[in-house]
Amino acid sequence: MEGMIIYNIYCDESCHLEKDNQKVMVLGAIWCPISRVKEISKNLKNIKKTHKLSDNFELKWTKISPSRINYYLDVVKYFFYEKDLYFRAIVVTDKTKLDHKKFQQDHDTWYYKMFSLLLNAIFEPRGFSYRIYLDIKDTQSSKKIKKLHQVLCNKNYDFSKDIISRVQAVRSNEIEILQVTDLLIGALSYANRLLCTSQAKLELIKKIQELSGYSLRASTLLKENKFNLFFWTPKE
Repeated sequence: MEGMIIYNIYCDESCHLEKDNQKVMVLGAIWCPISRVKEISKNLKNIKKTHKLSDNFELKWTKISPSRINYYLDVVKYFFYEKDLYFRAIVVTDKTKLDHKKFQQDHDTWYYKMFSLLLNAIFEPRGFSYRIYLDIKDTQSSKKIKKLHQVLCNKNYDFSKDIISRVQAVRSNEIEILQVTDLLIGALSYANRLLCTSQAKLELIKKIQELSGYSLRASTLLKENKFNLFFWTPKE
């Protein structure tokens, strides 16, 4: 691994369970060079201070409210203006159309396929190493993490784990950049479920659309680097 450029990738998911009565599922990841993680995390904490929020305040899509909308808007602006932050997401348009039996798989196997699709587009073929961090969701996290690491390494012929050196579960309230992932996938989920229950959330989505130049309801170009979206529709 000597001489490799190391990137941290912070992943989160929305509506990923098989039977949660939600059609739209979103997997997302923000990545940045490990050399910038401390500085970027400090800058995100400083935005909290500017808005008189404590260091321990957790940035979450579900916490958006009219009284804090300016804070969330500043975080979104910071993401787009920071040259070393990048985002990619996969939006599954309708989980109810999944036919696992037809493709001889279960929901977990399909889940790992989707995560591979999300992350393999981020990986560079040589000269880079990646450390992947996922938000802890349930008691099965450690088992899922081990399996995902294996799947990713096998897919990339990385049997020595030089490219994908780490896949680890973390708590989002302790990782500033991971919280931004939560915010962006929350916006994608809300926009594609066509919800309109919160004016503050709609305002934030409008700002993301403006700064990204995308509608949030269709795939971007494959080579889009800053804000990359891929919409995946189950085969009939």
